[in-house]
Amino acid sequence: MKVPVFVSKPSPHLAAQAEFIEQFKIALHARGFEPLTLGPGSTYDYDAPLVGIRRLLTHCCGLVSIALRRTHASETTKYQGADVEGFSEEPARDRWFTSPYCQIEPAMAFQLGVPILILREEGVVAEGVLEKGVTGLYLPEFSLGSKDPYLDSAPFHRLLDQWGAKVQAVYARRGEPPKLY
Repeated sequence: MKVPVFVSKPSPHLAAQAEFIEQFKIALHARGFEPLTLGPGSTYDYDAPLVGIRRLLTHCCGLVSIALRRTHASETTKYQGADVEGFSEEPARDRWFTSPYCQIEPAMAFQLGVPILILREEGVVAEGVLEKGVTGLYLPEFSLGSKDPYLDSAPFHRLLDQWGAKVQAVYARRGEPPKLY
């Protein structure tokens, strides 16, 4: 039996993103995991989205969030109109944002105590759970345009093995009765 893991990701809008997701799922299957997502083409729940997400997460032994580029902003300003000491406007150009569910679903998994692995596409703004170290495991940034694919790299395989060991431990413990002492 494969170990269920939740895969959080926005719908890919580029062929390279769709290919990355498929190759990632192949890597999960090869390690004995069953990737599950909420939405068309996978598990669908007609309840409120957060209820469906929680229902699926409580069944899973781990979560992977793949923060793909989704929304592009040519110009942004952080702290626009700042008038509090210590803050000033921070203009930026060409910023990418991902789906808000790439923040929500890892936060829900954290509250459930499920091992989390987050991957961020190059250029996606690193804030919230997408900041390095927030969830405890190294948060790599990958490039879809690289001639050396990230999913073929030794660092990726080590990271997936490290996270996978934690997921396997959750799976093993879930079969044990609760201990009252």
